[in-house]
Amino acid sequence: MKLKKSTLKPNETIQINGSKSISNRLLILEQLFGNLLIENLSDSEDTFVMRKALESDSEIINIHHAGTAMRFLTSYFAIQEGKTIILTGSERMKQRPIKPLVDALKTLGAEITYVEKEGFPPLKIVGKKLEKNSLTIPANISSQFISSLMLIGGKLEHGLEINLLGEITSRPYLEMTLKILRNAGISNSWEGNLIKIFPDVQTEKSSQLIKFAVESDWSSASYFYSLAAIGREAINLKTFRQYSLQGDSILKEIYWKFFGLDTISEAIENKISLLPDHFFRFPEKVSLNMNDCPDLAQTVCVTATALKIPFEITGLKTLKLKETDRLSALKNELFKIGCICEITEDTIRSIKFFKPNDHISIKTYDDHRMAMSFAPFCLIEELNIENEEVVKKSYPEFWNDLQKVLY
Repeated sequence: MKLKKSTLKPNETIQINGSKSISNRLLILEQLFGNLLIENLSDSEDTFVMRKALESDSEIINIHHAGTAMRFLTSYFAIQEGKTIILTGSERMKQRPIKPLVDALKTLGAEITYVEKEGFPPLKIVGKKLEKNSLTIPANISSQFISSLMLIGGKLEHGLEINLLGEITSRPYLEMTLKILRNAGISNSWEGNLIKIFPDVQTEKSSQLIKFAVESDWSSASYFYSLAAIGREAINLKTFRQYSLQGDSILKEIYWKFFGLDTISEAIENKISLLPDHFFRFPEKVSLNMNDCPDLAQTVCVTATALKIPFEITGLKTLKLKETDRLSALKNELFKIGCICEITEDTIRSIKFFKPNDHISIKTYDDHRMAMSFAPFCLIEELNIENEEVVKKSYPEFWNDLQKVLY
């Protein structure tokens, strides 16, 4: 897709669909407990794949590129008594480790074996009743492994206790899972490094239908924050709440502190307005630990590069395990738009900015966030986005919405 050099329209309004993270958690809980009515479900490919897998009677479930579905369904199928399935995915999915989650489930008594390579999908899962209710798991692994376990905790006879060892990665995602569980009627607690999910006790109240309107996706909002920061025009986004379950709502603070973009909430309309401060003095450097919000790193790096603000971002260990090795991919593609970077296992740092060559073509590496995070650079230079359809994974309407805010 060729994006011509563009100008940002002032004060356009975009409706972003429901959060993928919240939707996928709710779909698991809806299937386990049956008392949820979900509104504004995400229209992402990941959520479609999750829903299709939960409704399938097939013995082979293929979730393609959907990492969240792989993690959440591993635990879900482990407790489906009498059901045996093969859970598989794309070639890239077969390279993404799942051993910490499988080991944790085996501790509880699950019957899971690796079909091909040890520690990686595909998995053969024989569903059974899990008798044990306590496990210990490293805290610095993907938060989706831990959330996957938390989601099934209320269905276990004695609930579930998860002891987290070490520094916790992506804490807001775990807090979001706990809040969603509470909203669905599943009691829980988190004290120190111990998470407790209490067993679901069926009462007349708990069997009543719970309506859950999914708030819009803050990760998807990040690309419009980038556009507003670079283009210095206001953008309005719906449907967002002032107080969000999503950790990526930290966007508001990041883009105010480093890029002078204020977020004004209008509670009646569930709308936020992104307002650039035209007198803002940009900082000498963007320094951030993004351990709690790694999915925002690509967007922040592109924004900083467009505005020629040096950056150093740490806490990105999990990016190497995403749809692609995002740190290496980010380094490669930032060079094309005029930024020389260096990376470590968990850090990316700008070294030098330069004028990019003409005919910029951004490789997306089968990664939706690579496509969307680089798109706002069209406010600086014309560029081509390769394999643009990857955005379907999380935000199918992205290109249409992008065109609405550009001249």
